[in-house]
Amino acid sequence: MTIAALAGCADPTRTGVSGVETSSPPTTATHEPRLVDESDRPLVAFDPCLDIPDDVLVTVGYDPKSEDNADFAATHYTMLGCSYDGTAIIPGVAAYGLTVMSANFDWTIELQKVADNGDNVIPTEILGRRALRKTNHSLPESCGMSVETSYGVLIFAQVLFGKAGARVPEAQWCTGLEDTAERIVAVLDDVESRTR
Repeated sequence: MTIAALAGCADPTRTGVSGVETSSPPTTATHEPRLVDESDRPLVAFDPCLDIPDDVLVTVGYDPKSEDNADFAATHYTMLGCSYDGTAIIPGVAAYGLTVMSANFDWTIELQKVADNGDNVIPTEILGRRALRKTNHSLPESCGMSVETSYGVLIFAQVLFGKAGARVPEAQWCTGLEDTAERIVAVLDDVESRTR
């Protein structure tokens, strides 16, 4: 069973350079979204594949080299996303993964989706932003978190796989996800402050 193994996201603005390439400090300019829908919704300002620093992923227990593209192309909204394999050793857990999706539908639509899915929801806040922690018994061993953004919603989905076919207890489904969301939302804060 593999969660994600391919590196699927690349900066589309980079081009091949002949000769010697010198390193330069990261730019603070905003980048063009990799996908743009046909609606009049805002552009997705935060791209998980391009904007989450490797050191943040490592700190929260994910392997940046396992990055796998998880975009969802639609004509009426945009979802940019990436998935990552977990690296920490967790008792009773054989493997785990994280998908981060950045979408340009608004909070009202996210609330309706959550209601339609029949999720068990706990309203909360992440760094002063409205957020929802979500579980669903039809999707055992997984936990989700939605965080409101200036352009839409940032969605986190964590999935765990128990050892030797045993189920991970429900009390562990969301372990670590809030800390992961806080650290990535801190990066989102910086990106949004540059795009205002």
